[in-house]
Amino acid sequence: MIRVAVQADAIDVAVELDIHDAGGHGASAIFVGRVRGDDGLAELFLEHHPALTQAGLAALAHVAADRWSLSALTLVHRVGGMAPGETIVLVLASSAHRAEALAATEFLIDRLKTDVMLWKRETFADGRVAWVEPRDGDHDRAERWD
Repeated sequence: MIRVAVQADAIDVAVELDIHDAGGHGASAIFVGRVRGDDGLAELFLEHHPALTQAGLAALAHVAADRWSLSALTLVHRVGGMAPGETIVLVLASSAHRAEALAATEFLIDRLKTDVMLWKRETFADGRVAWVEPRDGDHDRAERWD
């Protein structure tokens, strides 16, 4: 089972885990990405192209499911405005054994930062606004999966 969602609503990790784990799996890896509050960040806004963002996430999910023996995969990405501490992304990968679930989760986080059409804008308490570009390390981590 592969589930991919792009949503403006808050991600309820407990509910998503209950839905994901309904089949019972040998191992599940979970990654929860949250908005950091560094340097007085007041809001992170994720802009997206609805069709292309959904398609990009789905394509990555299918690559992961084809590459590792996964029994279930859930990938939920939030868009719109978020405050520090709010969940941006949730990856749940399950398989018979932990190695596949852990590798798939790491692959998805590494690749979605560079492969999926999402644009991040930071607004700070002092009024500064900045667009976030992928870091060199993001590209290095993504390329190691090629």
